[in-house]
Amino acid sequence: MQRSLLHSFRTTARLGASRTRLYSTGQHKYDTSSVDSQKTVSFGFKNVPEDEKESLVRGVFDSVASSYDLMNDASSLGVHRLWKDEFVSSLRPGRKGPMRCIDVAGGTGDIALRILDSAREKYADRETTVEVVDINAQMLKEGHRRFKKTMYHNTPQISFHEANAQELPQDKFEDNSYDLYTIAFGIRNCTSIPAVLQEAHRVLKPGGTFACLEFSRVNNPLLSAIYDQYSFSIIPLMGTILAGDRDSYQYLVESIRKFPPQPTFAQMIRDAGFFTGKDLDGGAWTDLWGGIASVHTGVKV
Repeated sequence: MQRSLLHSFRTTARLGASRTRLYSTGQHKYDTSSVDSQKTVSFGFKNVPEDEKESLVRGVFDSVASSYDLMNDASSLGVHRLWKDEFVSSLRPGRKGPMRCIDVAGGTGDIALRILDSAREKYADRETTVEVVDINAQMLKEGHRRFKKTMYHNTPQISFHEANAQELPQDKFEDNSYDLYTIAFGIRNCTSIPAVLQEAHRVLKPGGTFACLEFSRVNNPLLSAIYDQYSFSIIPLMGTILAGDRDSYQYLVESIRKFPPQPTFAQMIRDAGFFTGKDLDGGAWTDLWGGIASVHTGVKV
């Protein structure tokens, strides 16, 4: 498996007004003395120029696409599968009739498949549709491969689209057109979370639901200490042993820690125009396993 672009990212000098820095993404290098004046965003625990994050994240997921489930298994001890089941079950797709759904950053199709299965098995709904959107072509290939094994292959119920969650093409993803927008373990990798939320609000119908499943903030000090020890010691080691890619798994751990805590993210959802519950577990969000992951929902008003 190719090494991720994260492996080749290097900072060769410390921050300083009179110092220059050399960055490498594995594809090109550039020398800049003005990076301190550029807008930067987090890429794990590093700060990088805003316009570079997308390519760096793409490199990570190009590297792990074929072992993405393995990556999530490593980070959650396999529990991510139960979380995804609970996430989709809580949304009850098909309960009020066929729905038009969009699953963003969902290239491997695992959420889309759960939505279609849940609608069919619980509500005899064979008309709900899911449009899977991902910026990464390799992840979408994994989704195509997965759906070839299902009854939904080559039906109108599923489609795959390569697009940026921050700028969904309006000719394909029109205003006020979806009943349900889902994004699972993907929003923290986006350069601008507010831009993603604004696009979600744009494409949802009034009354439509935004639902996000994401690694979150553990509030219990003992559990947090155990989780940190596991995350920073075991997960990168698993990446080395199981996938030959320590750096992508190291990024995974760091990106989780940089994601906003539950009340902050809930406010970001409201700022995008959604209505949420109160700022507490069981209100604006639902914590899973003590906050290792959380489900956030909002309704377009």
